[in-house]
Amino acid sequence: MHIGIAETDEEKRAVYRLRYDVYVKEMGRYQSVADHEQRMLSEECDEQSRISYASVDGEVVATSRFTWGGDAPLPQRMIDQYGLAPFLAELPASAIGVGERAMVRPHLRGSDVLLKLMAQGLRFANENRIQLAFGDCEPHLLNLYLSLGNRTYAERNVNSAEAGYLIPLVFVIEDVPYLRQLQSPLLEYVRDFGNDARIPASIQRDLDDGSAVMSRLQTTSASYWSEIHGALSELDAHRISALDGFDEDEAARFLENSNIIECQIGDRVLKKGGVARNLFVVLDGVLEVRDENAVLAVFSSGDVFGEMAFLLEQPRSRDVYAATDDVRILSLSEAKLRKMVKSEPAIAAQLLLNISKMLCLRILRDR
Repeated sequence: MHIGIAETDEEKRAVYRLRYDVYVKEMGRYQSVADHEQRMLSEECDEQSRISYASVDGEVVATSRFTWGGDAPLPQRMIDQYGLAPFLAELPASAIGVGERAMVRPHLRGSDVLLKLMAQGLRFANENRIQLAFGDCEPHLLNLYLSLGNRTYAERNVNSAEAGYLIPLVFVIEDVPYLRQLQSPLLEYVRDFGNDARIPASIQRDLDDGSAVMSRLQTTSASYWSEIHGALSELDAHRISALDGFDEDEAARFLENSNIIECQIGDRVLKKGGVARNLFVVLDGVLEVRDENAVLAVFSSGDVFGEMAFLLEQPRSRDVYAATDDVRILSLSEAKLRKMVKSEPAIAAQLLLNISKMLCLRILRDR
């Protein structure tokens, strides 16, 4: 496998074709901006960014993009999307970068190819003393990125017309103690500067203030369960929730790779055609299922949504929007749930029974 930087026109076109295959063909995104004739997806910021790629036998199988403030001023789109203004007010632009467009061909997902691309980027970051690397991910990939050492920091998540709902992340590159604590697989690729490590005060303030996401990976089991139990315990006695019948120990195992996500009114939480298949439970607030401007259903505390894509293993069939400002949803990892079906069938059976009851009640209610 070859790891390199796309510098020639031929290398860049190969990357743009991979983006088209993954984003446009596989995921149905960026239809309005892709070059369908050439079957490529490129963007204006590619001209100033460092585009990494991995190839096997001449075929590009993975890529990522890193836009560095030391090469040129960061695009305004990135400053707005990731809320970079407070950080740029404290740090030189050369201390900040944005990582995007990371993808791998389907047959190599789950391999270490993306890790190798990240390792190359971290070596560059350490050589240039880049302190903060920003990015984002979809909810179903959040646990993966958190386990690598990324952290959530933003008070509001991102709505992208083409990509859907995204969670902003930051990687504090020289915070080696944190990576060591996580046992991050990226630890071996960062340089330990010891007492000379640069951890900006601005990011520490944001981390201390909290974000729009609470992750089980970064919270004690007791406090995490308390948040969920507190929301669902207020349901009407005749309502069924996804967690009915679980004791605290079972709930802790069930929720191991989950996250609580705060949404604001107008946020499109699920995008029609999306291929991610996480399952969601409404903890607070109201959401609407929409087909363009038509409201097809309304979800409130205790309701489950996203179950059709999960159960049928198909793309999302409708858009789901937050209809109030106080929405909190529990995001359940598809991979964790499918693994639980095999490893802990009693817990999986209880969950599926609860979902079945809720679907039956929904059918009866809508008749």
